[in-house]
Amino acid sequence: MQETVSAGRVHRRPTLPRRPLGRETMQDRVYDALRALILNGEIEPGQTITIQSLADAFEVSAMPVREALRRLTAEQALTVVSGRSVGIPPLARERLADLRRVRCEIEPMAVRWAASRLRAPTLQRLGVLVDDMQAAADRQDGRRYVPANHEFHFLIYRAARSPTLLRIIESLWLQIGPYFHVLRASENWHAANAAHRAMLAALGRRDGEAAAAALCRDIEGAAATLHGLLRQ
Repeated sequence: MQETVSAGRVHRRPTLPRRPLGRETMQDRVYDALRALILNGEIEPGQTITIQSLADAFEVSAMPVREALRRLTAEQALTVVSGRSVGIPPLARERLADLRRVRCEIEPMAVRWAASRLRAPTLQRLGVLVDDMQAAADRQDGRRYVPANHEFHFLIYRAARSPTLLRIIESLWLQIGPYFHVLRASENWHAANAAHRAMLAALGRRDGEAAAAALCRDIEGAAATLHGLLRQ
């Protein structure tokens, strides 16, 4: 803290910490890349990854990887399994219920806002994704279903044109998204895709309320299935 004196008053100016731009930019890039892995389902529950394996994959040093992991553990997207490895946090029933409740309030808001803004090319892409998810569900192919599911939802959420709301939804998906893989052996993927088709039909006629209701069915169905699996 530096002090100056003028007109008998002491003015305190904070001494800002040094933050080299290059290193900070690299940390942000690694953070964004790791978030994408989680959101696209490329890190599954029960799978552990090491700091060195991430550094090798991103072709960076361990330092920006550690910083990205620190931020993601603070966001409850990852948890430390051992000193040098991390994984998806366990999903307790209480946390699942809380995520379900918050998602059913927040995500339908984005759908309502997006309903009047979606254009024909985006609606066409959403239709392709619904078909992709159907094919993936028939084959229980999580590597295909989970990224398509993420793209479907976030094409809609981005159309709401609210970066603030989008960031909140991304935070929720970082916590619940990896568990969509667990639903592979259940019938949930087929039920979820029926909700996706209903959402798409409602959005095609710009009916935000009907689309939001279909989204809530999707969220509630996944939560109920996960709850049953956790009881087992």
